[in-house]
Amino acid sequence: MTAEAQTSSTEGTSAAALLERLGTRSIVFVGLMGAGKTAIGRKVAQALGLGFIDSDHEIEAVSRMTIPELFERYGEAEFRALEQRVIGRVLESGPQVLSTGGGAFMNAQTRSAIASHGVSVWLKADLDLLMDRVSKKQNRPLLQNADPRAVLAKLMDERYPVYGLADITVPTRDDRKEAIATEVIEALCAHLGAFCRIHVSEDHE
Repeated sequence: MTAEAQTSSTEGTSAAALLERLGTRSIVFVGLMGAGKTAIGRKVAQALGLGFIDSDHEIEAVSRMTIPELFERYGEAEFRALEQRVIGRVLESGPQVLSTGGGAFMNAQTRSAIASHGVSVWLKADLDLLMDRVSKKQNRPLLQNADPRAVLAKLMDERYPVYGLADITVPTRDDRKEAIATEVIEALCAHLGAFCRIHVSEDHE
């Protein structure tokens, strides 16, 4: 057996051990906008051979409206109620990797559903990293403000204590997605008590 095949075999066995411990639960990413939940979530899903779902994309598909349109037309309270229903439905079809919107974990019913049907992973990022990322996108309804940095800092103050209730916390930073995804999988293995050695490799497209 070549070294490459041996590595592949080892990683396959490790993934199987992790998936066995995971059972029907989903791996659920929580955290603020710009933390990398979708990008890292996709990498983790790919490495473990699981499907990936972004709750915001599911909400847009169900409503046939964009997130900013939903906020504008119905307000945040109605959006959160829809978000809760969509995430609850998605969680019933695990295992999978699910990326949630920044405010989803603040909803007590959503947190309860995630606790019952998933393992939650908080990608914890600092303010400068988040600002650098979100400033490049114009589709953030909560940041349509004269001072988005102040809004983001306030969201951090409000939400970080609640995000801290997640099963796992993984600090994120301006690094390769593969490096962060590998750290997430290592944390999942430790949390679930599975022997894992899974290295997330780069895509070569």
